[in-house]
Amino acid sequence: MDLVTFGEAMVRLSAPPDQRLEQARSFDAYAGGSELNVAVVAARLGVKARWVSRLPDNPLGRMIAARAVEQGVDAQVEWTPDGRVGLYFLESGAAVHISSVVYDRAGSAFSRIAPGDVDWTAVFKGARWYHVSGITPALSDGAAQVTRESLGAAKNAGLTVSYDLNYRVKLWTAEKARAVQEPLLEHVDVLVIAQEDARLVFASDSPESLAQRFNLSAVAMTLRDNPCSAIVLADGERHLAPRHEVNSVDRIGAGDAFTGGLIVSRLEGRSWNETVRFATATAGLKHTIPGDFCLIHRGDVERLLQ
Repeated sequence: MDLVTFGEAMVRLSAPPDQRLEQARSFDAYAGGSELNVAVVAARLGVKARWVSRLPDNPLGRMIAARAVEQGVDAQVEWTPDGRVGLYFLESGAAVHISSVVYDRAGSAFSRIAPGDVDWTAVFKGARWYHVSGITPALSDGAAQVTRESLGAAKNAGLTVSYDLNYRVKLWTAEKARAVQEPLLEHVDVLVIAQEDARLVFASDSPESLAQRFNLSAVAMTLRDNPCSAIVLADGERHLAPRHEVNSVDRIGAGDAFTGGLIVSRLEGRSWNETVRFATATAGLKHTIPGDFCLIHRGDVERLLQ
């Protein structure tokens, strides 16, 4: 196993592109969640990926796990009779109307996870990289404690650790996000962060200041003025990706596609300059694909880079 990720996945219900949620009579159903999305794109690009989660033993939980397995992901799920699958509803934007999301995830099975539920020694055996995002500790105090537990175990096991801040204003305030996550970052090697999130949570949009503040090996910052461009600061040097202009069909999961591309590139021994180019190309392709998963192959990325 090369990569391990940990986090919640939900069922996404998307209204038709030309309708608001209150108008919709039907919805397209997808499975998705930040860390699962990362595992899926990594698996499709040839990396052995494992996703660790907790799901209710019901048809919706089994649907999510099946979608992960279909994409080549090793789904390590704790099945539980309690809780529920989280849902979220997507209303796509057009013209001056921006896209919006409505969450229905309170009381999910994953949010009830507790320290000691996961055997991290077994999960990390043979792995080289661990990834989690800031959505996970935002879900509950228990999830935050297990996130800290997992990060410590990953470092003790000698894995490279990446962390996507992934700030969600609908889950917690910037102040609480900062207070909970600052201690977590002591275990992190590579921080992935959107420029806007860096400003909101850490009052800084400088990769250099973040790297120094949290003693990070690398900071990958995606640029909000163009979501298909990014800066990576590593070894004291900035690496800037070329901009990809895309006609966005579905931007959800593009940040996860970026992270997956970054992890795959580094696991394959690419330079940071090559890595940021590969990761932004992967993110650009995700914008053209409906659903949370970045359903691409390596040849798609190579053709865009060329």
